[in-house]
Amino acid sequence: MILVSACLLGLNTKYNGESNLHALIQKYSTLGRFIPVCPEQLGGLPTPREPVEIINGTGRDVLRGASLIQGESGEMVTGQFIKGANEVLKITELFKVTAAILKERSPSCGVNHIYDGSFGHVIIPGQGVTAALLEEHNIPLYSEENLTEEKLLELLSC
Repeated sequence: MILVSACLLGLNTKYNGESNLHALIQKYSTLGRFIPVCPEQLGGLPTPREPVEIINGTGRDVLRGASLIQGESGEMVTGQFIKGANEVLKITELFKVTAAILKERSPSCGVNHIYDGSFGHVIIPGQGVTAALLEEHNIPLYSEENLTEEKLLELLSC
């Protein structure tokens, strides 16, 4: 089984109530090997919701208690992001999850990059909270941005 950011499968779970439908991922969704997850929703946040960013750090820093997650209006939502990440981790324990394909730049799912916390669309290296927690538990992570059909078929054959 492969965890997939629900928005990439066309589910309207994105912060603004839309999706980030990824045609290649959707093409193989009928095989029944994908588990759609939205850590923000699993953490109790509504959809739609205001944009949020990790302030002065990365998902790993949030997990260590060294950084916070804040909404554009100033609301702190760190607890919901940690709860959502832990709920996703529970899913990996319930099913034989072999990998995760996650939405790049998300404060939950970013695999290689996230926004810097300024709400100025500045991208920095780093992972979202869920991605960091999954990596700590040895779940291989893949970004939809560099996912090839060959790589996806390889993941599906495991």
